[in-house]
Amino acid sequence: MSTHTTKINPNVIDIAKQRYESKQRGKLPTIIASLASGGKIYPETSPLRSGKIEMRYMTAYDEDILTNATYMREGVLFDKLLQAIIVSDVDVNEISTYDKNGLIINARVLSYGSEYPVQVTDPNTKTKLERVIDLTKIKFRTFDIESDVNGEIDYKVGDITLKFSYNNNLDLTNTTVSKMLELVIKQVDQSRSKTDIENFIRYEFLAKDAKDFRQYYIQNIPGLDLTCEFEGDKGGTFEAGFQLGADLFWF
Repeated sequence: MSTHTTKINPNVIDIAKQRYESKQRGKLPTIIASLASGGKIYPETSPLRSGKIEMRYMTAYDEDILTNATYMREGVLFDKLLQAIIVSDVDVNEISTYDKNGLIINARVLSYGSEYPVQVTDPNTKTKLERVIDLTKIKFRTFDIESDVNGEIDYKVGDITLKFSYNNNLDLTNTTVSKMLELVIKQVDQSRSKTDIENFIRYEFLAKDAKDFRQYYIQNIPGLDLTCEFEGDKGGTFEAGFQLGADLFWF
């Protein structure tokens, strides 16, 4: 007499597991977070165009992401965290760096509270001071630029019209001028050809005009206004900028 063993499709198990996890996470409280860009930098076909994202509170399980050495080494730790806690049906890779920073602040406040220690220098006494800020008081920089259906913005260079985008993961501190321009410029007049854009940057985009464009781009970047008012070393107050460090989720 032969015995019959029924094999279970591993895909069925994975689907069942995903459904269970989705159901369990659906029980966690969520918030609707605003994007620093107001969604203007995304195409009208993208759910990000609404300027809102739903994200849930972190759990102890999610904290494993924050201690993952591989994620830290590869510089994808915050992306992995957002991937885990964003409830809206969006691809984290499609969220601009300028919007991700605000979402990370929201995740920190939801998970560990709004108090965050920073170090600033009193401009009058030059003394380095330890202060605590309220992360909920951080505001977005004003972003009033109008974009088209593709989330792109027009910029005139003489008689030439450029279209550029803030929808990227550009690191301005570690990018050459030409590479930065290649990444952000999406169209030159009627051409979206990568070759035409590169040739324009190499042979036609005069240094002065390119500098003016970069200044315009940087001055209008959507994101966080990391300037706060602090109590001075000997009384009074002063305004200063501060940096959000790698210790944002630690005490």
